[in-house]
Amino acid sequence: MSEADDRPTGSSDGLVAGPDGRLRCAWCVGDELYMRYHDTEWGFPTHDDHRLFEKLCLEGFQAGLSWLTILRKRENFRAAFCDFDHEKLAAFTEADVQRLLADPGIVRHRGKIEATIDNARAMSQLLEREGSLAEFVWRYRPDPATRADPVTRETVSSTTSTPESTALARELKGRGWRFVGPTTAYAFMQAMGLVNDHLEGCVTRAEVLRPSVR
Repeated sequence: MSEADDRPTGSSDGLVAGPDGRLRCAWCVGDELYMRYHDTEWGFPTHDDHRLFEKLCLEGFQAGLSWLTILRKRENFRAAFCDFDHEKLAAFTEADVQRLLADPGIVRHRGKIEATIDNARAMSQLLEREGSLAEFVWRYRPDPATRADPVTRETVSSTTSTPESTALARELKGRGWRFVGPTTAYAFMQAMGLVNDHLEGCVTRAEVLRPSVR
């Protein structure tokens, strides 16, 4: 499930005017935190290893839930998981798992907690081999020429995975990562700007297209 799946009804083109009157992807309007995330984070090209690792972990926790649920708990997750410092996370023990299972501020799912710890260890191995998580994941950015033009509600809603997200998920799993299936990988690619799925007419779409490194 991706952020773009959280769509309110009543918008045939997938766009809704926010409090400032500007059109945005409908899924973000109606919640101030969600709209700020949409306007400043979702879809902006990200090349920072720490942010990419955190997002992969949080995407794993999102499985079966809405991103808004995770977003509202994000600061709690950061506190509980050492701000997603992969070296510190890799050293977590069963005692840490038990502590996290008792933490009401996060999603208390043993499988997802253990997967996050395993992914931290896999992150260390990936960095040893590749040097950078960013360089690794950006190899899977699809050719923009193969993307739907224009990007509409229909094209976004009908896409839950792509050959590129399937390939990324397969490679991550082969390197020991967990909770990183093709759909999760595609949601990650949307959020981190490997694809721009802001709809045509969304005020943030043009902002995403500006050259930037985040």
